[in-house]
Amino acid sequence: MIPVKFDYVHAATVDQAIKLMQDSDGTGKVIAGGHSLLPLMKFRLTEPDVLIDISRIDQLKEVKVEGERLIVGALVTHHDASKHPLIQAHVPLLADTASQIGDLQIRNRGTIGGNLAHADPAADLPAAAFALDAEIMIQGEDGEERMSVDSFIIGPLITMLPENSLVTGVSFSIPPSHAKSVYLKYFHPASGYPVVGVAAVAGTDKAGAIDYIKVALTGVGDVAFRAASVEQTLLGQKPSEKMIREAARLAAEEGEMGSDLFASAEYRENLCKVYTERALRSILL
Repeated sequence: MIPVKFDYVHAATVDQAIKLMQDSDGTGKVIAGGHSLLPLMKFRLTEPDVLIDISRIDQLKEVKVEGERLIVGALVTHHDASKHPLIQAHVPLLADTASQIGDLQIRNRGTIGGNLAHADPAADLPAAAFALDAEIMIQGEDGEERMSVDSFIIGPLITMLPENSLVTGVSFSIPPSHAKSVYLKYFHPASGYPVVGVAAVAGTDKAGAIDYIKVALTGVGDVAFRAASVEQTLLGQKPSEKMIREAARLAAEEGEMGSDLFASAEYRENLCKVYTERALRSILL
């Protein structure tokens, strides 16, 4: 299908992009990679009067360490995130997750900021964002602010991004150096989206007890979520096959399971348990 007629402008700076959004009076849309927006436009589910292209704003492509957090610019592509030495060294979970998003074309054009701002309930990246205590960096008419990812994403395709504001980057907590991480997913054979995706980071102390653990799931419901019951069950324990299996049974407790023609809620709940167990076994045993 062909989208409705629209204007197209480039923004050279963040401030200019915000000004262009203000001038559009709510009828403009920001475009970076475009893989999520353009299909919606072709189906006429969204009909912006103007597209504001931010892809040339170099300041949104930076990656840097600030204290115990890694700042990733909103325009860093999935491909670049999967290969960037700072990301691989400090938050390998993000690199691992980014390498599994979509196909080659999507990874080369899709962006970290755009992915989270779109808030697709079937996206891979929210699992890593939740497991890494991500904060969304926002700049708007009233200045800059940061918002935790669980406060930012509130529903399917719904975020708390203020009007005429722009996601400028994402801040991820850097796990301890002894922690290991993994992202595993059972993907839909047609789309590649996760039917369930599990992001896990965990480490053990010198005595062999788990002293750091974060587990998050995506794809199974309206929003990604932290598997807090799994974390609480394992923290302070020495990992074993039995302990991990018992903890993984709690993986679906914090989320509501969705149901569709491909997978029922009961099937998704079972997948949560299976893939959480697999993820934890791979980094703890």
